[in-house]
Amino acid sequence: MDLTTIPLTTMDEHTTTLNDYAGQVVMVVNVASRCGLSGQYEQLEELQRTYGDRGFTVLGFPSNQFLQELGSNEAVLEYCSTTYGITFPIFDRVRVNGRREHPLYTELKKTKDAAGKAGRVSWNFEKFLLLPSGERLRFRPRTTPDAPEIIAAIEANLPG
Repeated sequence: MDLTTIPLTTMDEHTTTLNDYAGQVVMVVNVASRCGLSGQYEQLEELQRTYGDRGFTVLGFPSNQFLQELGSNEAVLEYCSTTYGITFPIFDRVRVNGRREHPLYTELKKTKDAAGKAGRVSWNFEKFLLLPSGERLRFRPRTTPDAPEIIAAIEANLPG
C-alpha cells in the first residue's frame, strides 16, 4: 500500500493524505493527553514553530490504545489548544496496533528503529519521521522530539 495515498481525517472532518505534505519533512506521532509523556507536546509544538515555515510539520494522531486519551475529539482539541497552544494538525483518534489499526500505522510499523526493530507501536508518543526522499525514521516514545538525532534528521532534510 502506498503510504502517501491513505485517507486521513482531521478532527474537523477534513480528509487529506500525506500527498498534501509532499516534499516536506513530516513527523507522525501517536499522542495521548493523559500519558506521562504528554509533556512532549511542548517539544512537538516547538519543532512546529521552529521549522514549520521551512517545510516541516508534525501530524498528531490521538490514540486511546493505551487507555490514556480523553474521551472525545472536542476534549482532545481543547486540551491541546489550552495546555500547549498546539498549532499542528490533530487527526481523528486512531488505533495503532491490532485488528482495527489505522492503515497508516500498518505501513509505518514496518519502519525499523535505530536498533533495527520494526513492529508494534510500544507506547504513546512513538515518532515516525517521513523524509522527502521517501526514507522513514522511527524513534521510540522515550526519545524526546528535541533529541539531537531528530533535530539533525529534520535539519538535514528540509527542502531547499
